[in-house]
Amino acid sequence: MAMPTKVLVVGDSLSAEYGLARGSGWVALLEQRVQRERVGATVVNASISGDTSSGGRTRLPTLLGQHKPTHVIIELGSNDALRGLPLAMTRENLTAMLRAVRDTGAQVLLVGMRMPPNYGKQYTQEFEAMYASLAKAEGAGLVPFMLAGVADAANASSLFQDDGMHPTAQAQATIVDNIWPVLRGQLRP
Repeated sequence: MAMPTKVLVVGDSLSAEYGLARGSGWVALLEQRVQRERVGATVVNASISGDTSSGGRTRLPTLLGQHKPTHVIIELGSNDALRGLPLAMTRENLTAMLRAVRDTGAQVLLVGMRMPPNYGKQYTQEFEAMYASLAKAEGAGLVPFMLAGVADAANASSLFQDDGMHPTAQAQATIVDNIWPVLRGQLRP
């Protein structure tokens, strides 16, 4: 008998509904989309505000054992960059997470991010490229930039909370639109 389809989201504040009303974040909207399109999957949000790739790597084995997901979305790395942690460490942690998911037989989707230009041209380019190279090397699905259509929108400032880092409720549907096509491809039998 096939395991029920279960999508586990392991992310940071961008996935944990930071500053948003409960149930209005992109993960909740993704679950609604899954139900609306009758995909027959459940979505579990194991995201924690402030989480780093190290934290996600530490938590992942327990989450995989507890939830037994068929699909895992990894949305981590931004807090590493904001804290100035070495890219090599972030890369190592994300690689370990991608492999741990793959070793369970689940499909994995890596969600990429970008850093503001004030982090320096070399760092921002290497940070962004890290996601694509990891996805390719580890056979993971990739959403190149989670905030496409939000951070680069003409009205971008209105799509972020007062901190300028966390998207508003209005922006959450755009985030789902970025993630859904890749995940939907993975969910097809």
